[in-house]
Amino acid sequence: MPAIILVVDDEEHFEPLILQRFRRQIRDKAYEFIFARNGAEALDILAQREDIDVVLCDINMPKMDGLTFLSKLRDLIPASTSKTVMVSAYGDMKNIRAAMNLGAFDFVNKPIDFEDLEITINKTLTELNTLRKAEKARELEEKNEQLQELDELKSRFFTNISHELRTPLTIISGMAGQVAENPEKWFSRGLQMIRRNSDSLLVLVDQILDLRKLESGKLELRPVRSDVMHFLRYLAESFQSYAESKGIRLTFQSEIRELVMDYDPDRLLSVVSNLLSNAVKYTPEGGHIGFSVDRSGDLLKLRVKDSGAGIPEDQLPYIFDRFFQADPKDGIRRANSTGVGLALTRELVKLMDGDIRAENEEVGCSFHVTIPIRQSAPATEKDVLAQVADFIPGIAEATDNGLLPVAGKEEEAPTLLIVEDNPDVQQYLISCLEQDYRLVLAANGREGIEKALEDIPDIIISDVMMPEKNGLELCEALKTDQRTSHIPIVLLTAKADVESRIAGLERGADAYLAKPFDKKELLTHLAKLLELRRQLQDRYSSLSGLGDNGPETAQYEDSFIIRVRSAVEAHLDDEDFATPQLCHAIGMSRSQLHKKIKALTGKSTTHFMRSIRLHKAKELLETTDLNISQVAYEVGFHDPKYFSKTFAEEFGLKPTEYRKS
Repeated sequence: MPAIILVVDDEEHFEPLILQRFRRQIRDKAYEFIFARNGAEALDILAQREDIDVVLCDINMPKMDGLTFLSKLRDLIPASTSKTVMVSAYGDMKNIRAAMNLGAFDFVNKPIDFEDLEITINKTLTELNTLRKAEKARELEEKNEQLQELDELKSRFFTNISHELRTPLTIISGMAGQVAENPEKWFSRGLQMIRRNSDSLLVLVDQILDLRKLESGKLELRPVRSDVMHFLRYLAESFQSYAESKGIRLTFQSEIRELVMDYDPDRLLSVVSNLLSNAVKYTPEGGHIGFSVDRSGDLLKLRVKDSGAGIPEDQLPYIFDRFFQADPKDGIRRANSTGVGLALTRELVKLMDGDIRAENEEVGCSFHVTIPIRQSAPATEKDVLAQVADFIPGIAEATDNGLLPVAGKEEEAPTLLIVEDNPDVQQYLISCLEQDYRLVLAANGREGIEKALEDIPDIIISDVMMPEKNGLELCEALKTDQRTSHIPIVLLTAKADVESRIAGLERGADAYLAKPFDKKELLTHLAKLLELRRQLQDRYSSLSGLGDNGPETAQYEDSFIIRVRSAVEAHLDDEDFATPQLCHAIGMSRSQLHKKIKALTGKSTTHFMRSIRLHKAKELLETTDLNISQVAYEVGFHDPKYFSKTFAEEFGLKPTEYRKS
């Protein structure tokens, strides 16, 4: 393919001269020349043709000189598209310098040395090819980055879709088993939960299919002419009870009493429900959601404002994109969304010839929908409100979420903390565990951490994908805190891939179960983890072999027990060094220290401190000639008789008998 060279010169003899001197290159299809008589004519040619490689341009020309042409050319085409070589009288350095400053690649002098001109053209073409290759490489790299980003977005999309599918499947499968095992207790509530989660699955599948139809242009509106305000008011009222069940106040505001217009009830229901559901999901307890409707000329304006965490400014332009979800970081909203709801909402609004946008407010964010008001569809007597209550997710949950009170267990039963944001999954876990555990509940990761620090449970079950803080963050926070590092944590998640399991175990999780999980498998994991804790209790209560040949997971607890023992041994002869002083030395509250030591040793703080003193007394009896009273005083007992009694309780022999043995 020949190099295309545009020659810009007003001298009539220059064109035949060029064609004559470069006839061999033209014949061999190395060069192809195009001619223009001035800068204006050259710009017209460049505007019409994108295949020109080199421009050979004189400086002094009528109509538009070469320097003016260069200044306009710089704004017309990028440097990687073509290069310009200027032709100037010998010694005209002022114009040559000006041309180079305007972007000329090189220059040749008149009278022209055609051998030098050919060398200059070839040098220019070589530079141009280098630039074009670099540009193609950059474009290819950008394309690869875009494809990789799209691949990651799709991967996250399908992961979240998996979560949205697996969670209701866990409830459906699990509650079906509970109903089969105990129909008298679970038949009614179990069937309600199964029905509710089946509906949730159906809504999600319908959204995915609708989005696909919209993108392929196969979804059509079915408008009716009816009072849209009656429809929107009823929709808002239906959502109010759902919001109230979450401790959120939802208000509806509009000065429009009645507005008869064309709208598709199903599609408008989907748009508003998605926005209100989104607002309820990401507004904290005690927050407020405002839903307002206004009219501006021939436009209907809907606004949904919440008092949640808002959306990161750098992510606002992308929240309506398919596959997009915000980064799942603490405090960032919409981390658990599937990437379907808002994408579907935008496509439906576009189908209505409307517009949708989101913006952050001083508190929370707001979504604005604008729809044209039209009145050409046939009037309808159809009850467009019939499907509203059935469609809205959580309406049944708001009126009867199926939650039974957590059974109160005797203190001897292990305490189990359930951290789960889905009420139905939480209820299913309660049904599986209430017979064997004293249960404590938390609805998100942040609350789970607070409850764990407050109650110091014996074991924790946590979902991974949750608002506020996710399960991995909860796991890391508790496993790196000396007050809770000993607590076994079981992660339940829809992320069943190997990478997710490894991520959970690296954060300190003791077990990782994928949804839907088997009840027996869960109970077996819990029993095994508690058995391992009991084995550690035996090890710690004997105060032997700490830090040596212990399980890797016990090294952190070894360090804690060694700290406690060192603190007590540093005050062995101080009979007043008791629990309050130990709490101060360790940096934990009395309750937290008691629960931690009880979990690790099976003993109260006082009993464990006494064991440390008695083990030291046993050592003194073995290695010194101190009498029994002196040993008692050395280890902090002011009454030798009480010392002898407790020594016998600890080791089965009185001090005198032990020394003789």
